[in-house]
Amino acid sequence: MKTVPNRMQAAVYRAVDDVRTETVAVPEIGAGEVLVRLDTCGICGTDLKKIHTGSHSAPRVFGHEMAGTIAAVGEGVRGFAVGERVMAFHHIPCGVCFYCRKKTFAQCETYKKVGTTAGLGEAAGGGFAEYIRVMDWIVGDGVTPAGLIKIPDDIPFEQAAFIEPVNTCFKAVKLLALEPDDTVLVIGQGSIGIILAALAKQTGATVLTSDMYAERHAIAAKFGLDRPLDARGDVVAACKAATEGRGADVALVAVGADALIATAMAAIRPGGRVMLFASTQHGTAPFDPAAVCMDEKTLMGSYSASVAIQQEGIDLVFEGYRSGKLDFTQLISHRFGLEDAAEAVRLASNPVADSMKIVLKM
Repeated sequence: MKTVPNRMQAAVYRAVDDVRTETVAVPEIGAGEVLVRLDTCGICGTDLKKIHTGSHSAPRVFGHEMAGTIAAVGEGVRGFAVGERVMAFHHIPCGVCFYCRKKTFAQCETYKKVGTTAGLGEAAGGGFAEYIRVMDWIVGDGVTPAGLIKIPDDIPFEQAAFIEPVNTCFKAVKLLALEPDDTVLVIGQGSIGIILAALAKQTGATVLTSDMYAERHAIAAKFGLDRPLDARGDVVAACKAATEGRGADVALVAVGADALIATAMAAIRPGGRVMLFASTQHGTAPFDPAAVCMDEKTLMGSYSASVAIQQEGIDLVFEGYRSGKLDFTQLISHRFGLEDAAEAVRLASNPVADSMKIVLKM
C-alpha cells in the first residue's frame, strides 16, 4: 500500500462563487477514524447552493457523493482495513433523540453535524479533495452498521458514489407508498429527477417525466422511462389526458423552482399528493389553499437521507448495477480532474441539454 502523502489537491471554497484548486495538508485522523483516498465525487445541487449563496463560512471543502479506498485507520477501528473500497455518508443520526424515535432523522442534531472533512475549515463533506477524514460516529463500532460502507469489487466507484443521493430519492419514494395503479408525474429530468422516476417505476406505477430537453428524455429512456412530456407544452393537460381527465395521483418536483409548485398542484387529481424534493431555499411560494382543503390535495416534502432504509438503498445500487436496470453511471455526462474543479462547478451550475451528473475524478 502506498504511503500517505502530507499534501494533496483540493477544490477549496474561498468566497461566494469562488472555488479554487489548491494544495493543502492531508487531514490527520484520530482514534476511531479512517482516512479515505477518494476516486470519485459527484457535484450535488446542495453543494452548488452553498457555493453561490455564501451560506457557509470560508475556507472549506464541499462534496459528499464520494467513494474511494481506505488509506489509513485510526486506533481502535474495528471492521475496516487499509485497502478496502468504501463510500461514506457524511451524516449519521444519533438514533436515540426525539426526532430519531420519530424516524425524522434529518432533524436530529447529531445528523446535522458533518462527519467527513478534507481538514480545511469546518467540516463540509470534503469530497472535492484527494483524501477525506471520516469521523468516528460515521465509521461506527464495527458491529452495528453506521455510515462507512464497503463496496464489493464488482461495483465501480462511480456507481457507489450514487449511494447517498439514491438514498435521498428512495426515502421520498418510500414516503409516497406508491401503488401499481398510481400515475406519477416527475417534473425535471436531471440526474435526481431520473433517479426519482426510475425508483417510482419500480413500484409498478405509471411514470410520466417532464423536461425541456429531448437529450434528457433519451437518458431517462435507458431506465425504462418511456412516457416523456415536453415541459414547454401543457404538462397539466397531458397528465389529465393520461388519466381519464383526473390528473396524476402524485407529482414529484425535482426542480428548485417555486413556480412549478402551482403546476404540480394543478397536475394532480383531487386527493392527490405533491412531493417537493428540491425546494431547499427559504422563500414564499403561492398555491391555492382551497386545492388543499376542498380538493383534499396534499403538499409534502422529503429532505436528505434515512438510515431506516440505508441497507435497502445500498442493495438497490449494487444489484441495480449488476442487473443493468439501475446503472447510474449512465447519468454521468462529464468527468473533471481536481485541477478543473472550477469549470466543473460552472457547468454543474449552468446545465445545458447534454449535461447531467458532473463528477470529479481524483
